[in-house]
Parts: sequence; structure tokens; C-alpha cells
Amino acid sequence: MQVLFEILKETLLDTLKLLPFLFITYLIMEYLEHKTSNKVKKTIQKSGKFGPILGGIVGIFPQCGFSVSATNLYSARVITLGTLISVYLTTSDEMLPILLTESIPITTILTILGLKFIIGIIFGFLIDTVIRIIKKDKTLEPKIEELCEHEHCHCEDGIVISTIKHTINIVIYIFIITLFINGIITFIGEENIANFISENLVLGPIIAGLIGLIPNCASSVILTELFVENVISIPILISGVSVNAGVGLLVLFKTNKNIKENLYIVGILYLTGVLSGIILQAIL
Repeated sequence: MQVLFEILKETLLDTLKLLPFLFITYLIMEYLEHKTSNKVKKTIQKSGKFGPILGGIVGIFPQCGFSVSATNLYSARVITLGTLISVYLTTSDEMLPILLTESIPITTILTILGLKFIIGIIFGFLIDTVIRIIKKDKTLEPKIEELCEHEHCHCEDGIVISTIKHTINIVIYIFIITLFINGIITFIGEENIANFISENLVLGPIIAGLIGLIPNCASSVILTELFVENVISIPILISGVSVNAGVGLLVLFKTNKNIKENLYIVGILYLTGVLSGIILQAIL
């Protein structure tokens, strides 16, 4: 009983310490989102062949549901599949705010973001190139009338209220997940868990990729907290957060009526994330 109390106490204190930093981080993010969101969407709509690069750039910066916006743009055939995959691979949902508030070295954060960006644009261009070769058609047929925005965020509530809601939501997630992780680490042992996941060249990325497919911010919180606790390595983290696209995949199945195509997209995303993790494990 004493052990459980200590785990609960430690988790609560660790979570409360993050609260002010998370609030400030999300306040800045919300401000940038309100000021730049429409411009970013218009730019990526006009990106053409360079869509994967612009998609990768905007995907790196955590915005209020940009993976959702990109999904809607793809469903309307305003952007290419390569651009959509680039956004999915580079977006990290809650990873960046948590890494910043957990005092992870800036060099480590930049390394993670840089690797995700490279992965996103490489596979984005590769996918678009393959599709153009197969279909022998370089044009999209926009279906603007079918474009319907479902942002799944609180942007309409104003910057401060939206920040408060987002902060509270993530703090709850972090507390629950951290409590669970701390309990596992205490009873099983950090070294045993790390050995099981990190030392297997294939198993780690496969598991991380499956976690990343969870269609909400819980998956990125889980993976980031595991990384912060030194349970998983950078390649395994990248495998999971590359696959993770927030609620973007849920919106894909809602707005894009071709179920077979949606499953194909999910498969590409998962295999790309896992393959990237395996390659990075081998070379890093």
C-alpha cells in the first residue's frame, strides 16, 4: 500500500510541475494558430508538386487539428496523397509540448523533429511519384463542394479559453498515463522493460506503430512519456509518433467515402513509420 501511495504522490507532483509550462506552451501555440491557420491552409492548397515539403513543414509545428484540415483537403482532392502522408508523418500531436515542458535537451528535440521532417518529405514525394507513374496523370480533380471542416478543437472559444481546455485535457492524460507507466516501471523494472522493447530491432517499432494508430492524443502522450522515462529510444519514439495523426484518421474515414482507399492509406502510414524506426535503429 505504501508503494502505491508513493507512486501516486510522485505522479501527482510531477504532473503539477508541468501545469504552468504546458499552459504557456499551449497559449503560444493557440496564438500562432489563430494568426496563421488560414494562411497555412491556402498556401498548402496551392503547393502543387511541392506539397510534401510544405506539408512536412507545417506538420512539424503542433497546431489545432492541422492533420484534420489536411485530411479534409485531401478528401476534396485539393492536395495530393503524398502531401497528406507527409503531414501525417511529420505531425506529432502532443509530443513537442511535452518534450519542451519535460526539459529534454533542445538538440534532442531538434533531432527528432528533423528526422520526422526528412521521413515525411521523402515518403511524400515517393508516394506522389509512384501515383503519377501508375495513373499517368499529374492533375487532381478538386471536389470543393464536399470539403467540410471538422476541426475537433476549441479554437472557436478564443485563445485563453481554448488554452485552458487544452491544458486541462492534456494534464489529465499525462497524469493517468504517467501513473500507469510509473506503476509498471516500479513493479517490472525499467531495465527489463527497456530491454524487452528497445533491444529488439523489429519488435519496438512494431509496438510503437500500433500505439501510434490510436486515433487521439493519448497515443502521443504514451509514447512521449515512455521516451522521457528512458524506456524507449528515439527511433522507437519516431516510429510511433510518425504513425500518429491525432484524430486525422477518424476524420479520413468520415469524409473520404472510399473505405478501401482509407485502409490503404492507414497501411502506408503504419508501414512507413515502422520501416523508418527499424532503419533508424540500425544506423543510430
